[in-house]
Amino acid sequence: MKKSLIITAVALVGASLTGCEDFLNDNRYPLSQQTVNSEFWSNPENVQNQVNYFYQDFLGYGNGTGSGDFYFKWTTDDQCGRTSFANWLNLSVPATSTNYTAPYTEIRRACLIIAGVEGGTITGAEAENFIAQARLHRARNYFTLVKRYGDVPLIKEVLDPAMHDELYMARTPRNEVMDFVLEDLDYAVAHISAQSGKTVFSKDMARAVKAEICLYEGSYAKYHQKDNARATKFFTEVVNAAEPIAKSYPVCDDYTSLYKSFRTAGGGYDGLTNNSEVIFMKAYEESVLMHSTLDYSCASDGIAGITRDAFDSFLLLTGELSSNATDKGVLAADGKSISIQNLLDVRDQRLAMTTYPNLLYPGMSWAGPNTAPMWSMTGYGVAKYDNWTVPNSDATTANRSWTCAPLFWGARLYLAILEAKAELGTITDTDLTNYMAPLWKRAKIDLSKCTIAHLNSLNDPANDVNVSSLIWEIRRCRRCELMMDDDIRYWDLVRWHMLDHLDTHKYPKIIQGANISMAPAAPEAVLGEYLDCSYGQSREFNERQYFFPIPSNQISINSAIKQNPGW
Repeated sequence: MKKSLIITAVALVGASLTGCEDFLNDNRYPLSQQTVNSEFWSNPENVQNQVNYFYQDFLGYGNGTGSGDFYFKWTTDDQCGRTSFANWLNLSVPATSTNYTAPYTEIRRACLIIAGVEGGTITGAEAENFIAQARLHRARNYFTLVKRYGDVPLIKEVLDPAMHDELYMARTPRNEVMDFVLEDLDYAVAHISAQSGKTVFSKDMARAVKAEICLYEGSYAKYHQKDNARATKFFTEVVNAAEPIAKSYPVCDDYTSLYKSFRTAGGGYDGLTNNSEVIFMKAYEESVLMHSTLDYSCASDGIAGITRDAFDSFLLLTGELSSNATDKGVLAADGKSISIQNLLDVRDQRLAMTTYPNLLYPGMSWAGPNTAPMWSMTGYGVAKYDNWTVPNSDATTANRSWTCAPLFWGARLYLAILEAKAELGTITDTDLTNYMAPLWKRAKIDLSKCTIAHLNSLNDPANDVNVSSLIWEIRRCRRCELMMDDDIRYWDLVRWHMLDHLDTHKYPKIIQGANISMAPAAPEAVLGEYLDCSYGQSREFNERQYFFPIPSNQISINSAIKQNPGW
C-alpha cells in the first residue's frame, strides 16, 4: 500500500485518492477493539492502515455538510457569528463531551500501535517510523486536551480493566503532560522516515507541529504561569524546530492560492500540491470528498463577516496604523451599494483578499462574482475561501466545494519563528527581512518599514497588555495573515492571556461591523456609524473560560478527577 495516502479519503470514505486498495477492507482488525494479534502487527501494511486513521483528526474545511476549522470558528474578535452573536464556547458543565473523550480515543489508538509494533516482528527504522507517527499523534491529542482542560490524566500505555490505579488516576499536572508531549514530538522528528510530502506524516510536518505546540506552551508559561525559565525553553524549541526547514517552504506570491486551489492544477490556480509554501494539506476531490465552506461563506442570509476590530487591525500600505484612517466607503452612483474599494486600496492587501469590495448587509445585499445576492452580519463579505471559477450552482450548494485546505504552511513557520525570537529577545532586523518581509511583500506593505525600529515606534493605543510594540506588531501580522484560519485566533488569545478581549462590554469594536454612514437607508441595528452585530446579546468575560469544564460523567466515574475552577 502506498504511504502517500490522501488524507480526506481515509478520514471519510476509507479509500485513497492515489490508487490504494480499499482502506476499510484492509482494516481487518479495527482498533475499536484491542488488537493483541502479533501476526497482525508484524504486517507493515496493516500497521500503516492503522496509522492512517489519524488523518481523520484534521478537519480542514470540514466534511460534507459539516463545518470545519476555517471560517466557522466565530468565538473570536475577528468575526461575528453567522445567525446570531456567538457566546462563549462553554456556558455550563456538560454531562458528556467528545471534546474530552475523542482525544483519548486517538491516544488509545496511538498506544495500541506503539505496543503492537513493539510486540511484533517489524524492526529497525521501519518500526521506529511507525512508532514515531503514533507518538506524533499522541502528542497532538494530549496537547488538545491540555489546551482545553489544563491538568489531564496522563496515560502512556493501553489500559485494561485490571489496571485499577491507572483507570482511576487523578489529573496529571499540565507541565508534566506537556513535557511528555515534547518527548513524543522529539521522537517523531528524529524517527519518521519521510522527510516531506504534502499528504503524508513527515519529518517536516512533525517539525511544524512541534513549532506550533511549543509556541503555545512558551506563551502559556510566560503569560499564565509567570515561569520565564520554562518559557525560554519552549520558545527556543520553536526556533530549533522551525528554522531548519523554513527556507524549504518559501512564502508564495499569491496569498489567495493557499485557500482557493484544487488538488491538481486548473481553475485559474495551481494545484495546492504544487504550492511551495504548503507543508501539509487536506485534499478534497470532486464527487469523492467535498465540503461546504464556500456555501456557508456565500450564503444569502447572514454570513459571519469580519468585525470592525479585525478590519482596523490591517496596517496601511505605508506601514502605519489604519485605525485612525477613514473607514467610510463610497456610495455607488445608482445609490444601491457602497463600495469600500477606496479603503482596500490603501491597506494591507491581505484585507482585499479576505473581504469583498462592496458592503453587504440587511436591506443592501450584494452578489459576488459567482454568488447569489447575499448579506453579512458585519457588512463585510468573506471572499478569502471563494474560488471564483467554481460555478454559482456549486459555490452556493452544500457539499459541492472541493478546494483544498492548507494545514501547515510556510507563513505559520515564519510567524512562529518571529514571535519566539521576539519573546526570547534575540530577534534582529535580519530575522524581519527573512520572515516578516515576505509576508509584507505579498501584502504590498512598504518593506522599508519592516524594521525593529519602525515596529517599536508604532505604539498602537490598542496595546493594553503590557507587551512591547515589537511583540504587538508581530502578533498583528499573525492575526492578519491567519485570519479565520484553522481555529488559530481563539487559542492565540488564550495563550497570550487575552481572552478578556472577547468581552463585548470592554471591547465594543468586536460587535461592530462596517461603517454604514454613507448608506441611503441604514438598518435599525447600529452602534453609532457602525452596524451592530450583537443582535442584542453580549459576552462578559469570566476567568473560568480559560478552561473547558470537565464533563460531569467523568467525575462521577472517577472521583479522583476534580472540576476546573469556576465550573
